[in-house]
Amino acid sequence: MTIPLPSKRPPAEVAEFLEKLKPAPPAAHTAIGRGRLIFALDATASREPTWDHACRFQGEMFEATTAFGGLDVQLVYYRGHAECKASRWIATAAELHRVMRHVSCVGGETQIERVLSHAIRETGNRKVNALVFVGDAMEEKLDRLCRLAGELGGLGVPIFLFHEAGDPAVAAAFQQLANLSRGACLSFDLASAERLKTLLGAVAVYATGGYRALAAYGEKKGSEVRYLTSRLHRKTSVPDVC
Repeated sequence: MTIPLPSKRPPAEVAEFLEKLKPAPPAAHTAIGRGRLIFALDATASREPTWDHACRFQGEMFEATTAFGGLDVQLVYYRGHAECKASRWIATAAELHRVMRHVSCVGGETQIERVLSHAIRETGNRKVNALVFVGDAMEEKLDRLCRLAGELGGLGVPIFLFHEAGDPAVAAAFQQLANLSRGACLSFDLASAERLKTLLGAVAVYATGGYRALAAYGEKKGSEVRYLTSRLHRKTSVPDVC
């Protein structure tokens, strides 16, 4: 069941990534050691092929975190005319897959501001360790989104944005949000969508176990995690295009 959100109101690359995470605020975890991750997706009409991939790949997030205490995920999506919803917190891949399969993509404008505002409220109730966002467009005021991304960064909630490549202006905007939240922006297309599986796992591991867990995961997964590490936040005032 979903509820509507309120309206707007080892290798070198891995070592580099881990080094950049050291100054970041440490991820906080629940008493029983489970991570909490918001999995947000653009469900407007253009997203249907990627939505299907996300349905298949989301299980990696749960599988990758088993050894580190496990993961709770909340699905957030927007579509159509001002529709933006959040699921309850979900503890298994099978249940998240079931919820996602009941969502169809509908044309509409982006509602990233509502996603970020929701993440701020949610971590105010109980700590959220990371926000994942998958999308291909941004049709809102960037200054507002940057303010919210900076607030999430201050709360220790990095945003990991997976941008379906195509629009360089959107890529640059997503990179700014990643930088301000101390997260990362990664580009992909359907031809490389299999990478999304491992990358989602890497983010989930960081959300669940932090620096040490990611180091162990990087040793095991190597090349795909290096792709993530090379895109993580660089401390510079000029954002890169992801």
